[in-house]
Amino acid sequence: MNARVRAAAQRTDPSQRCRLTFTGEAHCEASPADPIVMPTPQFTDYGIGVGLRIPHLDHILERKPVVDWFEIISENYMVDGGRPLATLDRILEQYRVVQHGVSMYFGSAEPLNREHLKRLKTLVRRTKTPWLTDHLCWGSIDGRYTHDLLPMPYSFEAAKLTARKIREARDYLEVPIAVENVSSYAEFHVSEMTEWEFLNEVVEQADCGILLDVNNIYVSSRNHNFDACEYLKAVAPERVMQIHVAGHSHFEKYILDTHDHPVIEPVWSLYQQAIERCGPRPTLLEWDDRIPSFEEVHREARKAEQYMPVAVSR
Repeated sequence: MNARVRAAAQRTDPSQRCRLTFTGEAHCEASPADPIVMPTPQFTDYGIGVGLRIPHLDHILERKPVVDWFEIISENYMVDGGRPLATLDRILEQYRVVQHGVSMYFGSAEPLNREHLKRLKTLVRRTKTPWLTDHLCWGSIDGRYTHDLLPMPYSFEAAKLTARKIREARDYLEVPIAVENVSSYAEFHVSEMTEWEFLNEVVEQADCGILLDVNNIYVSSRNHNFDACEYLKAVAPERVMQIHVAGHSHFEKYILDTHDHPVIEPVWSLYQQAIERCGPRPTLLEWDDRIPSFEEVHREARKAEQYMPVAVSR
């Protein structure tokens, strides 16, 4: 992995708290252990999942590996027919699937796209996904789509608008929704609160869940020089429905959430703290570029098991 961050953080006793510095080092200091909040009952048996990616389809269908669940990108299957849906139906015969979206853009000022919602609901009924996730971001303006996950101004007005659209989508789709914290490389000067305060504000108003991406927390903490552990400890644990882990890449001034490397130790350290704080949660490894063999990806995902209670690890 190019320019891989080496961390001094080691797996610690739950009574220790780790502070990641801007250099990627970790400093642990003693503090009272946070209470563990038990996960939402219907999701306790989901364990460790893997993203369903095209290079792995033949292997999965032929070898039938033991996997707790697969995450699919909803937009890849919002079609009327053809090979994608036929392949998905074969996967659904053998595996549980959870949908993850990339273009709902809850933070955009314009209304939700009704045609998008209609196609999404058709897919939700097909997959019977127990929950659905998308990003807490904006990415469209005046009907034009950036195809990017852009950070939001952390204001009360933006939180109110975003929460209303999440509730609207949830009520229409008739499935629980969790929003994902995105990685960012720029900030708005008009923000009225921190990113983690904004996340909590949105999910409380929307009465929805959080897809907690610990790699995104790490990436943004390095780019904006904030304490990743402070972010993690501030997130409402009872709202966390799912967790993402992933690899990233270093460039001259920024770290980018590229999903093309193994997970580094400081991110696993944050994941450990998330499990200690929230209890076991369905966990998904993202690997979307320079994709290695399925065995390697699955092996990397299963590293999360060492942080899970024995009852839910496989």
